[in-house]
Amino acid sequence: MDLSEKYEVVIGLEVHAQLRTQSKLFCGDSIAFGAAPNTHVSPITLAHPGSLPKMNEKVIEYAVKLGLACNCDIEQKNYFARKNYFYPDLPKGYQISQHTTPICKNGFVPIKVSTGEKNVRLNRIHMEEDAGKSLHDVDEWNTAVDYNRAGTPLVEIVTEPDLSSSEEAFAYVSELRKLVRYLEVCDGNMEEGSMRCDANISVRLKGVEKLGTKVEVKNLNSIRNVKRAIDFEANRLMQLLEKGETIRQQTRSFDAGNGTTFAIRDKEDAEDYRYFPDPDLPPFDLKDEFIAAVRESIPALPAARIQKYTAEYQLPEYDAQVLTEEKETADYFEALVQQTTNYKAAANWMLGPVKTWLNENSAAIAAFPLKPAQIAALIDTVDSGKVSFSIASTKLFHLLLQEPGETPIVLAEKNNLIQQSNAADLEPVIDAVLEKLSGKVAEYKKGKKGLLALFVGEVMKQTKGKADPKKTNELLLKKLQ
Repeated sequence: MDLSEKYEVVIGLEVHAQLRTQSKLFCGDSIAFGAAPNTHVSPITLAHPGSLPKMNEKVIEYAVKLGLACNCDIEQKNYFARKNYFYPDLPKGYQISQHTTPICKNGFVPIKVSTGEKNVRLNRIHMEEDAGKSLHDVDEWNTAVDYNRAGTPLVEIVTEPDLSSSEEAFAYVSELRKLVRYLEVCDGNMEEGSMRCDANISVRLKGVEKLGTKVEVKNLNSIRNVKRAIDFEANRLMQLLEKGETIRQQTRSFDAGNGTTFAIRDKEDAEDYRYFPDPDLPPFDLKDEFIAAVRESIPALPAARIQKYTAEYQLPEYDAQVLTEEKETADYFEALVQQTTNYKAAANWMLGPVKTWLNENSAAIAAFPLKPAQIAALIDTVDSGKVSFSIASTKLFHLLLQEPGETPIVLAEKNNLIQQSNAADLEPVIDAVLEKLSGKVAEYKKGKKGLLALFVGEVMKQTKGKADPKKTNELLLKKLQ
């Protein structure tokens, strides 16, 4: 029996996103990734006696920015709390977080899945500091600790238990990562740990309203692993219920190598953390003017751009989705359509030759050597009938990459790529092709009209792609009457 027909899965996600500030949450230490262990530390990071934290204002701005983009209510009266939970890699022995006053409440993130669209409700977004990193394989007998990451600013985005499948969880984390990248508040790099996901999973019989006992799978470091861990854990919980066993509230980890989860500890509850307001950090109020200024700084987000591309530019939904996947790509496209009104051609160039070049060079659009105006010039060269798209995309594009200082038309002339549209030049080639394929000509005249493409293809081959396809079609039809 397929257990998914009997049980339903209930999922809530907690995503930690490292904010793209230059320094830590409560001191000026750098948060740059990849430094030698324990080089980005100071007396505050190391919790020396008498050292006091000082708030990083950029963190507040980024948290509000994300909250507004997620349709949240912004809490204007805020304070930080101490979360008393032993972290071996936080020198203070406690974490500074927010408890009763998260900076953002409610809100939602819209997702699309195979079953349709839904809004994933958010419970809260709050600020907190990250812990350091324990290394267990550096020394045979001891655990080494790197405090570089300790104090790095995070926001934790907590959903309501609104997700009911690993597919929805995959879509949500994908959408959230796209959003933080658009806002430029987090780089979304899960492999480097700047975005991590914890999944709270429970199962219950279909039709039952009460939530089942949940387990939490910690520190999932890729969107694919979020999906894999949920699938495994949901099935494990269903199997336990089928056997009549009791599910224990646990914190578990995911082994990406074999796709299984394993228990780390029994789960604590909020009261175990003994939250209380941090006496070293004063409460802070957010003014309406500050929130309004942050709102003004939010760029056009993917949903708005997709709407614009499909409505104003008349692009297919698929093109709009792919073009808006990365903010930098969408920005490049928008600069391109300022230079040309052939919006579909602009999308085709972005999704075709440009994307191919980026993939082949493992590069981001920021590294692409041609400016939007140069791609617009290529489009114009095709639209004016000077070269075919085939020649432009396979030859002229690469010549322009080699000589970006030249214009496409000059390169086309210099390399004898100008399209042949003169009947006097094309007719001898067409006559030769029809003579060579006389048998096919007879078949065409008996009704096999699909052979026209064969004749056009042969003419293109003989002219090395320089024949104007439209003119070639026109001349062929006349001669085949």
